This record gives sequence, C-alpha cells and structure tokens, in this order.
Amino acid sequence: MFIRKDNTIIWKRVLLGAVITLACVIGGIFWFDKILYPAIHRPDCNIWTLSEGWLCYSAIIIGKIFSTKVWLFASLFSVLFFFVYKAIRNEFDFRYAFVKIKNSYVFYVFCSVVLAYVATGFVKILIGRSRPILFDALGRTYFEPWTFGYNFNSMPSGHTAVSFAGLVMIGMLFPRIKWLTWSLGIIIAISRIYVGAHWPSDVIFGAFVGMICADFVKYALKKINSK
Repeated sequence: MFIRKDNTIIWKRVLLGAVITLACVIGGIFWFDKILYPAIHRPDCNIWTLSEGWLCYSAIIIGKIFSTKVWLFASLFSVLFFFVYKAIRNEFDFRYAFVKIKNSYVFYVFCSVVLAYVATGFVKILIGRSRPILFDALGRTYFEPWTFGYNFNSMPSGHTAVSFAGLVMIGMLFPRIKWLTWSLGIIIAISRIYVGAHWPSDVIFGAFVGMICADFVKYALKKINSK
C-alpha cells in the first residue's frame, strides 16, 4: 500500500492516505457516521446480546476470532514456537535461532500486531470518543480525552487496526493471497459496525493505522536484517 517492492516508503501515498483518513474521520464525526451506522448496525445484534440470525452470529464470531488478544497471543506463540523449534533443531544454538527468528515471517506479523496495538491504545485514550452504545441510549456522542474506560475508547477500532496490521503484512509476504487478506480485513471492519462496537470512521481510522504499522515494520525490519 505505502511501500515499494524495493522496500522504500512511498511518502506521497502516506501523506495522501493520512489526509484522506483525517477527512473521513472529521466527516464521520460531524456527518456520515450517524447516517451509515444505523444503516449497517443491527439494533438487536451486539457484542453483549446475541440475537437470532446467521449474520449476527457470524459478526460476533469474527470479532472473537480476530480480537486484539487473539492476534497478540497467536503471533507471540508462533514466534516462541519457531524460536524453540530452530534452537532444538540446531542442538540448542539459541544465537542461531535468534538470527532466524528476526528474519522469519511470524516475527514480521508479530511486530506489526504489537505496534498497531500500542498505537491504537494510545490514540484511543488520547481521543476518548464514546462508543455507539451511548448514542443508542442517549442520542448523542461524547468525547472524554484521557479516559481509560471501555465506553470512551471507540476511536480508532483496535480490532480493525490489529487485524489490518497482521493481514496486510501476511498479504505482503504472500502476494498471491493478498486479495484474501484484504477482503478479510474489510469484513472484520464491517463486523465491528454491525455489532454496534464502533462507528464507521473508527474502523476507517483503524484500517489506516494497521496499514501504516505493517508497512513501517516491514521497512524497518528489512533495513535492520540487511545490515
């Protein structure tokens, strides 16, 4: 998205992406969120109350499978497993295993996920946007910067950011399935709106954060490992 095949960042695209994302965030807050959210969200399907219907079941299951905690645990487990496997295969040569893990695909995905998790965690607290549940109940949105509570950590979507970070990285490492990783990322983003966990602009912001994290991690690790 923002990186060339020769591992150089396309800064014009980064700037353009940032401007478009900012425009979407501002436009969402003041306009289209309140139009798109009711059109996508199903009132009787949310992350707290499971209703009938395969779409609702699917959206909630997707949210569980691709949650931030699952991404972090799965990627960390993969890194540790790969490290131990390489060490054992080479008579417990941990230095060799460390060199191998730095160049492994699982480490690239892990770093992307962690960076997206840290970035969204900080921005969520900084912005303090209320989740749609408060709009559903009170008919308005709120901003409480530097708030740690769940109800005021809506922007950006952590599920979307972490999932895009991991999936975009996987797509870059395996270009033949890029169409699948991008499609899955979009489905995850829409599912967060469908179950009432996020506003449309939340997932747009989260997707941009995830893409940036994946590209910058690939750029940085390639630079480090080439030395």
